[in-house]
Amino acid sequence: MHIGMVGAGRMGSGLARRLVRAGHTCTVYDPNPAAVATLTADGIPAAGSLPELVAALPKPCAVWIMVPADLTGTVVDDLTPLLTAGDVVIDGGNSFYRDAVTRSHALSERGIHYLDVGTSGGTSGLDRGFCLMIGGPTEPVERLDPIFRALAPGIDAAPRTPGRDGAPGPAEHGYLHCGPAGAGHFAKMIHNGIEYGQMAALAEGMSILRAAGIGTTPTNPDQPAPTEAAHYTYDFDVPAILELWRRGSVVTSWLLDLTATAVHTDPDLTEFSGHVPDSGEGRWTARAAIDLAVPAPVLTTALYSRFASRDGAAYANKSLSAMRKAFGGHTEPVKTMT
Repeated sequence: MHIGMVGAGRMGSGLARRLVRAGHTCTVYDPNPAAVATLTADGIPAAGSLPELVAALPKPCAVWIMVPADLTGTVVDDLTPLLTAGDVVIDGGNSFYRDAVTRSHALSERGIHYLDVGTSGGTSGLDRGFCLMIGGPTEPVERLDPIFRALAPGIDAAPRTPGRDGAPGPAEHGYLHCGPAGAGHFAKMIHNGIEYGQMAALAEGMSILRAAGIGTTPTNPDQPAPTEAAHYTYDFDVPAILELWRRGSVVTSWLLDLTATAVHTDPDLTEFSGHVPDSGEGRWTARAAIDLAVPAPVLTTALYSRFASRDGAAYANKSLSAMRKAFGGHTEPVKTMT
């Protein structure tokens, strides 16, 4: 099949390359010539504009948009007049699922299909495959099945779940039509909310391991040794423990694999600032949990931890210091960044 790709960044280029590896044709467009250059150097064709991209595709055409969520609406608006009934727009970015519903309804009035495809796999997706969560009408999903199957990790990516028998379905290959418009991005939203929680739990556990020797050599003047200091005399080799956990433990995961690699390379993580952004999915997950009255304390707290990493708690912490001084006379030094 032949598909257009708008966006040649880390994810878009990986999608294009994986499709070509599987024998499909992918024409790419990105307003940044440097982003396209590495693909064209490998023989993947590029278009100089959106009209040129659409003109290069067979009808009915399919155009995959892989750009930041805040740019998706503009790309869809620019692309829509170039399309005709039967064409398919695929939004593979991390867009808000309600935006997907709105766009799907608007395009359907012109006979154009809109698929929201939550795409997970990161920069490793080129080799590992991309997990695809698909929302939208059935006909274009079935029409583009060869594209989704080529991008997905495949049946060998994980052992088969005990009790499953018969021919493996799409989910076992790593892609799934989750439901109507918005369903794909809703599933990806929850996926990323879970990701926040898993990342936070692993990071907190690593921090406790690193601090477990404070009983013998307290290094933080704001945190004296605990009363039962003899119980905190461990000098854990955190990279070695992560390596241990990768083998046979319940917390074994690809996330653990990636973390172990990072910590082995830089045990003190000096390369990183600790400033952790969020791209929206965690907030949307928390909002959905509130709307549905579903308790989600872990996912919500993980989101707040990201806010705190960006000094989002700085004023609140200063307020606490002011209260302690007011009622107890506690004076705390003002720290400066070095």
